Amino acid sequence: MKKRLALSLNQNQSKNLEKVKTMALILGNYEAKSVNGSLKKLDTLSKGVLKKLIRRNELQGKLGQSLYIASLEGTQAERVYMVGCGKKTSTLSKDQITKILSSIVRVAISSGVSEVSVALPSLKTKEGDEWILTQLSRILEHQVYTYDAKLNKKNKKVNKLKKVVISLSSTASDTKLRKAIKVGQTIGQGSNAAKDLANLPGNVCTPTYLASASKAAARNYNSLSCKVLGEKEMKKLGMDCLLSVGAGSAQESKLITLEYKGGKKGDQPYALVGKGITFDTGGISLKPGATMDEMKFDMCGAASVVGTLQVAAELKLPINVVGIIASAENMPGSKATKPGDVVRTMSGLTVEILNTDAEGRLVLADALTYVKRFKPKTVVDIATLTGAVIMALGYSTSGLMSNNDNLAKSLISAGENSTDRVWQLPIWDIYQKDLDSNFADIANIGGRAGTITAACFLSRFTQDYKWAHLDVAGTAQYKGAAKGGSGRPVPLLSQYLIDNS
Repeated sequence: MKKRLALSLNQNQSKNLEKVKTMALILGNYEAKSVNGSLKKLDTLSKGVLKKLIRRNELQGKLGQSLYIASLEGTQAERVYMVGCGKKTSTLSKDQITKILSSIVRVAISSGVSEVSVALPSLKTKEGDEWILTQLSRILEHQVYTYDAKLNKKNKKVNKLKKVVISLSSTASDTKLRKAIKVGQTIGQGSNAAKDLANLPGNVCTPTYLASASKAAARNYNSLSCKVLGEKEMKKLGMDCLLSVGAGSAQESKLITLEYKGGKKGDQPYALVGKGITFDTGGISLKPGATMDEMKFDMCGAASVVGTLQVAAELKLPINVVGIIASAENMPGSKATKPGDVVRTMSGLTVEILNTDAEGRLVLADALTYVKRFKPKTVVDIATLTGAVIMALGYSTSGLMSNNDNLAKSLISAGENSTDRVWQLPIWDIYQKDLDSNFADIANIGGRAGTITAACFLSRFTQDYKWAHLDVAGTAQYKGAAKGGSGRPVPLLSQYLIDNS
């Protein structure tokens, strides 16, 4: 993973804010009618500037509100920014703290300097200071991300921010706080690794490229290994369902296995299975032309697996993890699968393909059968699977479906902790009948509840282990002017693995 920022902890700077030499000093201030805490000394040295700003209602301290002070007398900082932290007595929620931290990061980046110092007061929250620093460092890494592979280097966006020194009024030990910063930064870098893959154009990031990138990631860590199966090997294994998706493409389909061995030999691994459709035209069931360029993001599930495995290796988590990526390019062509075709899965079940644009579940079906050979403790698949999940949950929340309540609860908890949230939808038996077929064991589409019936399809191949499905069609990418990979759900998956460590 690429190193982006130099992040460090310096608790002494909070005690001597006036002595901090930096290009930009970012200070958290409470919502109050008078200057409080460590800011009193700064106010005295500046001959009452802060008090005057409060009196003029310019320095309010409201949550996330920022104020730029071009030159504050009595400090050695070239510029000073104030970021509101709300009322000192209020217990802040995760969302409120995230709002404060996001404002700090926005100010740090928009300052246009290479080095900033951040000094936060004690924030009243149930989450703890370590969580605050983990979030801050993750958001910093996430926000400084730039897509470096642009063909025209002149248009390349450059973030000048290179170094951030953090201090937080806390009773926790420096060792714990530094560890929290490292965890957050590593998760942020894992998200950025996923973004790098997702943002590549489809003519570059093919299944073969995805396999090469996975091998490259494995070479960086002794605890990671990679194995790639081509179409001949998959054919021998009976993966006709996966192979049917790439049949119309000149690009060879791949099944990629990334193994992280940080636990004891023989310990059951946690499995992550990613959908890796590097471009999805819809096949013979061709998609509309508008926004079809965004179908390069149909491999974001796979990208999140590659990113998360690197997080596990970087943090040296004491568990075993296996990542399976089912990758193909879904194209129309003379050899392409047609609506009405019937294919056999690796499990032996036959599938009637009523819509070739419901291809993600086809590659996942064989991958979810293949993963059984690793005797996994749990299996979580990640896929940009259905547009229906966006209708249900919008662009903020991923869909979760599972055959095991404890696994679902642990993912919901990890989502809350990382603020990379999921919401559980049912996969009751009443929905299974929508997949009935007159010509095969199961049809690949059916019914109005598209997100749920897609998960019901996958559940037919997961009956031998604890399984959860994450539909990230609405969360894995940004729309509009900010179009690009979001790096989700790497924070959720990383937190899930950390929680099980």
